[in-house]
Amino acid sequence: MMLFESKNLTYSHPGQLPLSFPDISLQQGESMLVLGKSGSGKTTLLNLLAGLLQPKSGEVILSGKNMAAMNGQQLDLFRGKEIGIVFQKPHLLAALNVTENLQMAHFFSKKEGQDIDKLLTELGLGEKAKSSVLTLSEGEAQRVSIARALANSPKLILADEPTSSLDDENTEKVIQLLKTQAAKIGAALIIVTHDQRVKMHIPNFVEVKAV
Repeated sequence: MMLFESKNLTYSHPGQLPLSFPDISLQQGESMLVLGKSGSGKTTLLNLLAGLLQPKSGEVILSGKNMAAMNGQQLDLFRGKEIGIVFQKPHLLAALNVTENLQMAHFFSKKEGQDIDKLLTELGLGEKAKSSVLTLSEGEAQRVSIARALANSPKLILADEPTSSLDDENTEKVIQLLKTQAAKIGAALIIVTHDQRVKMHIPNFVEVKAV
């Protein structure tokens, strides 16, 4: 059985033509890119795969469960436990330090998850554990955002434009970090991007095109 599949997905924004998306299927530890220009609908696809939007038609199946058939409460709990999302902007809670931001992921999912200190050390953030998130560089804040997405050992990791503001060297570091961590916890990894450089590191891709 596939770990993750999306089939026949369509979505309609009010007053716009419906969007149709390519099917995706991934096993544990596999990675895929969703490529597309700005405005092509790739962020809509990310939100459908994360269960943040309800498709007009089609299925999103993770670990044998169809998210498109769940109600809001079921979906929130399932997403908290099984999906890690790396947003384009980190969205860290300014009132909390680095460790506390990751503990929030455990709290909301009601799941043990990974050892936070160990995870931060693996991501090169060990000495930042007690730091205010306001003192972090852009690259550090992004790695904390990745750590938070990984904290619950999710089955699916979704990353939205994780390299858009990075140079070539840091782009490679972030992609390798995501791939290594996904393989370690047996998760499927989907990176949504318009950054063609990422194809060098993940040759498996689908393309989203506007109608």
